[in-house]
Amino acid sequence: MNGRKTDIDPEPDLTEEDEDQSLPLPEPDADARPQGPLAAGRAAIATFLKHAPATPGVYRMLDEAGDVLYVGKAKSIRKRLASYIRPTGHDSRISRMIAATASLEFVTTRTETEALLLEANLIKRLRPRFNVLMRDDKSFPYIVISRDHPAPQILKHRGARTRAGDYYGPFASVWAVNRTITALQRAFLIRSCSDAVFESRTRPCLLHQIKRCSAPCTGEIATDAYAELVREARDFLSGRSRAVKELLAEEMEKASQSLDFERAAIYRDRLAALSAIQSQQGVNLRGVDDADVFAIHQAGGYHCVQVFFFRTGQNWGNRAYFPKADRGVPADEVLDAFIAQFYDDKPCPRTILVSEELPERALLAEALSTKSGHAVEVTRPKRGEKRDVVDHALANAREALGRKLAETSSQQALLISLAAQFNLPAPPRRIEVYDNSHIQGSNAVGAMIVAGPEGFVKNQYRKFNIRSDDLTPGDDFGMMREVLERRFKRLLSEHPRNDASAALADPIATGSSAVLGETDTPWPDLVLIDGGQGQLSSARETLEQLGVTDVPLVAIAKGKDRDAGRETFFTADREPFRLPPRDPLLYFVERLRDEAHRFAIGSHRTRRKRDIREGGLQEIPGIGPTRKRALLNHFGTLKAIERASVGDLAKVPGINADTARRIYDFFHEQPA
Repeated sequence: MNGRKTDIDPEPDLTEEDEDQSLPLPEPDADARPQGPLAAGRAAIATFLKHAPATPGVYRMLDEAGDVLYVGKAKSIRKRLASYIRPTGHDSRISRMIAATASLEFVTTRTETEALLLEANLIKRLRPRFNVLMRDDKSFPYIVISRDHPAPQILKHRGARTRAGDYYGPFASVWAVNRTITALQRAFLIRSCSDAVFESRTRPCLLHQIKRCSAPCTGEIATDAYAELVREARDFLSGRSRAVKELLAEEMEKASQSLDFERAAIYRDRLAALSAIQSQQGVNLRGVDDADVFAIHQAGGYHCVQVFFFRTGQNWGNRAYFPKADRGVPADEVLDAFIAQFYDDKPCPRTILVSEELPERALLAEALSTKSGHAVEVTRPKRGEKRDVVDHALANAREALGRKLAETSSQQALLISLAAQFNLPAPPRRIEVYDNSHIQGSNAVGAMIVAGPEGFVKNQYRKFNIRSDDLTPGDDFGMMREVLERRFKRLLSEHPRNDASAALADPIATGSSAVLGETDTPWPDLVLIDGGQGQLSSARETLEQLGVTDVPLVAIAKGKDRDAGRETFFTADREPFRLPPRDPLLYFVERLRDEAHRFAIGSHRTRRKRDIREGGLQEIPGIGPTRKRALLNHFGTLKAIERASVGDLAKVPGINADTARRIYDFFHEQPA
């Protein structure tokens, strides 16, 4: 294999001949050594190079703070590192990485294949700045036909495979799964209800009436006949669709010849449903049962990877990814690194079609074959139907990146307007918005949402369960103080403020990546608070006590009668003001505020439902969900209910004198 990498490989291109040569280790005289960060980085690498193994493995380049800058793999770690200390041949991105390097760590492996798998795992876990990073790494939905019940159930599934059953997928979206399950129900009449509902049914449900379930719950179909339907569904999802359709056509013909037209119509409808499943797939790939198609398009320094999933000869959807990579990395290296990370936690099909000639295609195929336990072919088709499918994926990648760039342009214009309106030194790259939610002080939750140049960054949302015992119920100022204190104390400990001095720097000017949907610093460039002058003063005092004085703060007070469009803005350096009613910037800020409110309300409701479910009330005979809600709405907290007298409890709607006495006795049980 040659020495090029499957991720961003910040080094000169090495040929196989280069790696086989014995490279000298330069040890220049200290007095003659050039000064500067680049020279210091080379010196650090040269120091560790003396002890680097000459075997396959993975190396990590770290900065002075111990943060991982880059994870790479090599057939010979020693020879790979030697390439970094060559005095020439590095472009700007390689030089930046070398200059930031202070130390290195090594992990040896038995083969280069193992090194590639370990490298992909470490990149996903550590997310180094100079590697290609796969983003939007959500789990894919699957279809499951269960095996832990006499009448198997069909359902969609996402996450760990803890339930016994047959899993089919992946599908690109939940919408694709739901559509396919609906069609499969029409074709095979398999139940989708939960086991609890199945056991409690006394008559067929609506799905049976609309011919989407055979109703095994009430014995409308014999056990053996239902098992045959399940077997046919498994065969169809496993790629034996032609045999299933031929069998149904044969049964329809037999029923028709015996003049059983009602039964023939059932088979006709099932055949039509199967045809609908296959016709809805759009682009199909004949001759290949299982395959994933990867196509990459680059524009303006950005990257889009479009992935199509083909299973059992059917197109099960596609998804666009926007990996983080330096704008100077070629498309083939980005795609190579992306595929290695993509299959780190996903099953791999037998065929992978790509739009680029990958630099380490054979090594990648060998690594994926080792990981999956079956032969995996990675190929770039040149002609025929496979090439048409790759071209179709490439067109989708081009269109998806165009849409993303258009959205980015609009968002950037709004951020420029925001910076001008609130006197910021530059358009903010990280905006944090805070809000609180509670009912009379109960289940109090603080919420923080994050927005950046590409919109909301949902993987950085945070919720704060209010912990202070000395807060007066409903003290919004105290809640906001606690949330901000906890947030910025942790920020100061993990990312000292001086480390974020370049937070507002132009990413192009500094040479860093222009990243879609991610922020470059954990420190906010702007903090928005839902509230008025009181909340703003409380927030300023909290941050000043922590020594944070350079983070812009803005409070947003709701308009009269809480009307949207009449919000008042409070800042430290000017009088309160409003924005014009139809100003796009006003809609933008309202959207940020509403997202924080939505997230806070959702977190509060989740906590309140859990308390209602897990609190002491559920153990009181005669207290169901309705009376629980009435008690909590009346008293606010479980502690207040515990302190209430019998007379106060009886005043709650729906609570009579007898129930009030039971509640009181529950909390005031006398010792024996």
